[in-house]
Amino acid sequence: MSATTTAPQADPAAEFLDRRGPLERARGVLHRYPALSPAIVLVLSVIVFGLLNERFLAPANLSLITQQVAVVGTLAVAQTLIILTAGIDLSVGSVMVLASMVMAQLASSAGVPPALALLLGLVVGMACGGLNGFLVTRFRLPPFIATLGTFNVFTALALLYSHGATVRGGDMPAALTWTGSTFSLGGVRVSTGVLLMLAAYLAVAFALSRTAWGKHVYAVGDDKEAARLSGISVNRVLVSVYLTAGAILALASWIQIGRANAASPNVGVDMNLDSITAVVIGGTSLFGGRGTVWGTLLGALIVGVFRNGLSLAGLDVLYQTLAVGILVIVAVSLDQWIRKVRK
Repeated sequence: MSATTTAPQADPAAEFLDRRGPLERARGVLHRYPALSPAIVLVLSVIVFGLLNERFLAPANLSLITQQVAVVGTLAVAQTLIILTAGIDLSVGSVMVLASMVMAQLASSAGVPPALALLLGLVVGMACGGLNGFLVTRFRLPPFIATLGTFNVFTALALLYSHGATVRGGDMPAALTWTGSTFSLGGVRVSTGVLLMLAAYLAVAFALSRTAWGKHVYAVGDDKEAARLSGISVNRVLVSVYLTAGAILALASWIQIGRANAASPNVGVDMNLDSITAVVIGGTSLFGGRGTVWGTLLGALIVGVFRNGLSLAGLDVLYQTLAVGILVIVAVSLDQWIRKVRK
């Protein structure tokens, strides 16, 4: 008997992939790996600015960039969680300022022990986040409107509580300014605040990728109704996200105190826009359900690199802002293009 041979069957999926052009394939890769495009932009930016100015890659300048990114990068972690649920938080900067003023005033004027002052600052941050979550879930306000309102409320509360006065580092216990202490790492001075920022990224990245809560966050951001029909308590997830964001903002306030060696009601209020910029440039979709916190970290670094590199080039702050604005427009346009990928 002669053995019969069967011709290999063509794989329809493989044939489909083969028919796609290079541009379509690139779009598919960027859709699967949202952090890839900001990583490419960051590497190219560092190379270009390093070639344009030899001082850019100097350890002292790299130290400056990392320390500048610490505060905005931490705010951006909280912003990423909100945007992943298809929301947006315009109050992150004002929450950070309010929490920092509570910490500083209690520790310097009221004689509260530093550990308790930090804990109460955490309570303030989570209370602010909880209020935002309450407005979004119970009153069903659009996150943009809810947080625009609380932005003004929290800003006013910070000014009223502090009477518009700045608390200097010398008037506070060393524990509150500890996040500004630095150590050498390969010639680069790295602050404790940078390490705390990275710890926040690690914790949130683990929660989003390894826990059921993280999967629920992505599901709610992708399609709230589908998530509800699958048994997910959408409102509970949203409130937990805003509470978690509030806790991270309290951490950012501690880092800000160490970075500035002071607590001021007038510093950092407008950092909400910088945090959104970092998230968008980092590849997280404003429509929710897609993105990573590591992309956000890359986005924050890109903003820091661009501002620093353009400053070394002698360009006015106006042009630095212009460059960041163009980056945001390009990033959102790229996100729109990537979202149209054929699955």
